[in-house]
Amino acid sequence: MNTSLSWIRRYVPDLDVSASEYTDAMTLSGTKVEGYEQLDANLDKIVVGKVLTCEDHPDSDHLHVCTVDVGSGEPLQIVCGAPNVAAGLKVPVVLVGGSVAGTHSGGSSEGGIRITKGKLRGVESSGMICSIDELGSSSEFYPEAASDGIYIFPEDTEIGADAVELLGLHDSVIEYEITSNRVDCYSVIGIAREAAATFGKEFHAPVPKETGNSEDVNDYVSVDVQDTELCPRYTARVVKNVKIGPSPKWMQRCLASVGIRPINNVVDITNYIMEEYGQPMHSYDYDTIAGKKIVVRRAENGEKFVTLDGQEHELDDRMLMICDAEKPVGLAGIMGGENSMITDSCTTVLFEAANFNGTNIRLTSKRLGSQTDASQKFDKGLDPNNAMEAMNRACELMEEFGAGEVVGGAIDVYPVKREPIELPFEPEKMNKLLGIEVSEEQMLAYFEKIDLGFDPERRVVIVPTFRQDLLRTCDLAEEVARFYGYDNIPVTLPKGSATAGGIGFDLRIRKMAQEMAEDCGFSQGYCYSFESPKVFDRLCLAEDAPERQGIVIRNPLGPDFSVMRTLSLNGMLTSLATNYNRRNKNVRLYEIGNVYLAKSLPLNELPDERLKFTLGMFGDGDFFDMKGAVELFLEKIGMKKRPSYETTELRPYFHPGRQAQIGYEGTAIGEIGEIHPDVMKNYGLGERTYVAVLDLKSIIPFASFDWKYEGLAKYPAVTRDLSMIVPKNVTNAEIIEVIEQRGGKILESCRLFDIYEGAPILPGFKSMAYSMTFRHKEKTLEDAEIQSAMKKILNGLEGLNIELRS
Repeated sequence: MNTSLSWIRRYVPDLDVSASEYTDAMTLSGTKVEGYEQLDANLDKIVVGKVLTCEDHPDSDHLHVCTVDVGSGEPLQIVCGAPNVAAGLKVPVVLVGGSVAGTHSGGSSEGGIRITKGKLRGVESSGMICSIDELGSSSEFYPEAASDGIYIFPEDTEIGADAVELLGLHDSVIEYEITSNRVDCYSVIGIAREAAATFGKEFHAPVPKETGNSEDVNDYVSVDVQDTELCPRYTARVVKNVKIGPSPKWMQRCLASVGIRPINNVVDITNYIMEEYGQPMHSYDYDTIAGKKIVVRRAENGEKFVTLDGQEHELDDRMLMICDAEKPVGLAGIMGGENSMITDSCTTVLFEAANFNGTNIRLTSKRLGSQTDASQKFDKGLDPNNAMEAMNRACELMEEFGAGEVVGGAIDVYPVKREPIELPFEPEKMNKLLGIEVSEEQMLAYFEKIDLGFDPERRVVIVPTFRQDLLRTCDLAEEVARFYGYDNIPVTLPKGSATAGGIGFDLRIRKMAQEMAEDCGFSQGYCYSFESPKVFDRLCLAEDAPERQGIVIRNPLGPDFSVMRTLSLNGMLTSLATNYNRRNKNVRLYEIGNVYLAKSLPLNELPDERLKFTLGMFGDGDFFDMKGAVELFLEKIGMKKRPSYETTELRPYFHPGRQAQIGYEGTAIGEIGEIHPDVMKNYGLGERTYVAVLDLKSIIPFASFDWKYEGLAKYPAVTRDLSMIVPKNVTNAEIIEVIEQRGGKILESCRLFDIYEGAPILPGFKSMAYSMTFRHKEKTLEDAEIQSAMKKILNGLEGLNIELRS
């Protein structure tokens, strides 16, 4: 957002500060200034002169020898090369010792170009006659200036007057960094209000006077808003007997100061209102409006429309259009149509000042690749109560300039009016929050300066609709702090009780997972949360698998990143395959990341985000190494009971005979297995690959970091080994469960130390050997106690058709 200091002074006439002082004070009061440009920084000793005589240079075919009256008494002789110089013209003249900002071609020089007395092809020259480019501007912003020649003042211009002043260049352009919640400061009026409050000056906002003849605008045009959600307010007025011409110099200078090229009075007025009020307007040639009717509707899919810049756009039903009875005439909030543009032959103008849904304008602008000054303001979310005031101001200027006759009345479609909000006035709370002591009267004085109202009976602050950033008491406290002065707030220590630092329980679980994995030789990896739908086929998932119900990204980076992942397996296998293809050996990776499970599709609530701890490896190591890593992690986080391993649900991406679902106290907490050969082929893996996936969300309720320590055993342990013939379908977990149940309190530990299949073991059986340790905490065990426990264990194992190996 840019404004000139002179434009601000139109509303704050008592503002008498330099650009530097203005910049510092505005920044301290919360309206951050990025910097400023002094338009006359390199302009010195430039006055209005009258060319008395103009003769050809004796030694040049393009130079002229001029005598110029600059009001000093004695005319100056100046050699000039401009093609449009002639006797009788009033022109800007740089005196000897003065300086200009740049060259005729538009180039600039730091510090300006100093003018000295000298000779041009043997003829003495005392000064320089300037073009507008040499004064640091261009004919783009001074339409009356010659594009290739000197600048010419009107005939009645006073000789010797300050040419820089007459051109409006004794000014500074201020650049602001406005946050998106301060929509009011995207207007010159909003900035001026802040400046008046900052410097304690009176703020004079423009008050449009009533305009219009005795006619009724409803006899000229009607308006039908079909989508009030996308267009909360639409206002329109008509101006007839329009005379297209240049706008006044003061308006041209205001527009040029913010980088807008003056065009004609009608267009300049709409641009001026957009900057003054922050309310974009549009003007239509009334004679091009079919049926004398405006219809605000959504576009049709595939509908085509040509905008003012000559570009054809293909639209869809998410975009809002301004139409007449037959055709579109404008792209709402972005740009008007080529078919309704203002031309020099226009005699009647239809003015539009509307309020459009900011989000819709931003998305439409992005889809069409067409961003304009209007769309940039609309997408911030403008105040609908500003529209009619801006409209009336535009009509006032039309009458003031003699540019047309305003038809009486106005059309205003505004079904749901936005009302000011009320906030409780709590000075004690605000003082406590800020750590200062400001009286109620002073706070109310601050609020009055920025047009906040106050109801003393109900003790509420009334926030006008243009201040969309004030929503709660802390926002009011910020307003107090801004004008009290942040630099005046004393330095104090924070109040409150001391608390012990540390990380949360969930983060401790994650940290333990990282430490365990890295201790076991795993390296951490990060995988994308966005994946391709083709992943499900690579993992050999069934067509009706629930994992295929991925959440589709509305605006993906590409087809390979178009769905949110429902499994962490693809990222891990892709990373392992990359390492395998780089000929890395013995690779171990882990990842801690979310998967996203939709509760229903299409989405009507947030998905279930489940944190997964995924381990993957190939090379040295097998299924049991991976199983050991899983059990080590569970032990580290205090899950002391033995996990179960079930094969009731087979996963298609795991080898059918080398996979298991991991359970704990009846709850599924993960899965482990060797990757299926078909899946390995899909990923380009040439070695047996093992993966374990743990659901941390399911694990956390069982985890604990409360450890109980026991003293060293006082009594000796007794070890017994069992070697058994076991049916092949009986698992180690079933045997361990029987041994632990039957062993009683004296069983300290039990572990499998040997497993064997083959001759002389009969087919359908396997040999398994276990070592059991017995110990009593309060005495030395007797042989009878151990034998009794062993007998109970053997009786239990017989129920599994297990026999002792002879």
